[in-house]
Amino acid sequence: MGILDDIATKLGGNQGQEGGLASLQKLFSSSGGLQGITSKLTNHGGGQQVQSWVGTGQNQPMSAQQVQQVMDPNQIHDMAQQAGISDHEASEQVAKAMPEMVNQATPQGQIPSQDPFTKGLDSLKKMFKM
Repeated sequence: MGILDDIATKLGGNQGQEGGLASLQKLFSSSGGLQGITSKLTNHGGGQQVQSWVGTGQNQPMSAQQVQQVMDPNQIHDMAQQAGISDHEASEQVAKAMPEMVNQATPQGQIPSQDPFTKGLDSLKKMFKM
């Protein structure tokens, strides 16, 4: 996964990659899982980005500001504290991870009926082969 491994490690702080992946899973799950996040992003003007992640082709990037618009700020803050970084930097890391995470969760080009973000950490580890 390359970049996702690096992001998970950075967001994990002292707990490393697994702690970062757990933080991302908790953040995504509390935001309504895959369906909730993609809906929120689409409703906040990120529809083209979401389509690029779900479909085939190159994933369009997202900004830290977009993350802050659709994610719970308290969860972003908790993640940042755990990692020993600022809230803005945590949002930037989530913005880097989200396109790849959504892309990996939608290999058939559509939102799956079984949401890997709400099924727990083991589901994400299998999906990302971590």
